[in-house]
Amino acid sequence: MTTWPYRYQLSLQDRVRRSIYELLRDQMDTYLVKHALVESYENFRLNNEPYPFVTKRELKPRARIVEKENILHNHFLVLFCEGTIPSTYKKYIRFFDTNKVTKESIAELANIQLHKRYTKNLRYFDNLGFEPLVLDLLPADYALLVQKDPTIKRKNRYAMTHFRVKIDWPIDEATEAMARDFRYIPKELYEYGEKYAQSLHSKLFENYGFHYSIGGRRTAAVVAAQFLKKMDFISTVYVASSEDRTLTRISERGVSKFVLISLPHAEISRLLNENRVHFDTFVKRYLVDIRDDYGVAILQVVYRNTPFSKPPEDGKLRDLRPDYQWLTVSDQLLVPLSGNVEASPLSYRTIYMSD
Repeated sequence: MTTWPYRYQLSLQDRVRRSIYELLRDQMDTYLVKHALVESYENFRLNNEPYPFVTKRELKPRARIVEKENILHNHFLVLFCEGTIPSTYKKYIRFFDTNKVTKESIAELANIQLHKRYTKNLRYFDNLGFEPLVLDLLPADYALLVQKDPTIKRKNRYAMTHFRVKIDWPIDEATEAMARDFRYIPKELYEYGEKYAQSLHSKLFENYGFHYSIGGRRTAAVVAAQFLKKMDFISTVYVASSEDRTLTRISERGVSKFVLISLPHAEISRLLNENRVHFDTFVKRYLVDIRDDYGVAILQVVYRNTPFSKPPEDGKLRDLRPDYQWLTVSDQLLVPLSGNVEASPLSYRTIYMSD
């Protein structure tokens, strides 16, 4: 596993690249959260369907929730890399000339209608049409790949280089790589037996905030996140699920989940008093919708890795203890709506309070 240096340890050139990447990632956070959650909520409203809010127990580490996929909820998978994935890894993260973002390849998708006429520059992050292009292509199968433009060596320019990117790294190899990094095995996944390997397989998913029984898109996100640890640059994996109604963000900072929650008016009043915010200001900045008895807000849950999901300090082999949690809840925040650049997230501790 690559250990990425902190920003202060980088050369000036790489610090500039890191700064540009993090700024662009902040922008991507904003419109992917909006598309995954706010626009999904609007889909339910337009179809006169009640929105299936995520319960608190679903946000606890190791929660196993079985829900049906809902066609009204937006879903997608996006890989955003600080650097450029070497071509030698194409057989695992499948990006080829056939699935480059080009006018011809997009035209082959009969169900995709672009909001702007496609030009070559549209796929660059610094183009005003980049965000609409991303949103237009999100419904395509598999993943979108956004990375540093490999054709420009001396400039930190980011582009959506490929779409319909399939993740083909075997889960066993992902589990084995993680288990070696964390020193639960010396070499091979099955050297301690099949039961031990199955426990490690479950822990791979837990390490990224999921239950091992999840479906395809989230499984691909887990495998991609583990594979991208091979790179010498940081990366971010975004996965939105129509089954668990969340947007999960996996990066070098760990795992975060974004969900919509219903805020009873009593809770809104408490938040107003605690944060000394006027009601109208709170509604404008934090509420997706306001109903007769509740408001709708975006909650970000930040998870922290426990010592059991980190390499041991002494570097020695250790035994796996499946009952020990690998993630804990680190922070819970109400996220401002897009456009409210002056507003900060508000602390809102709710997961371990009774429903």
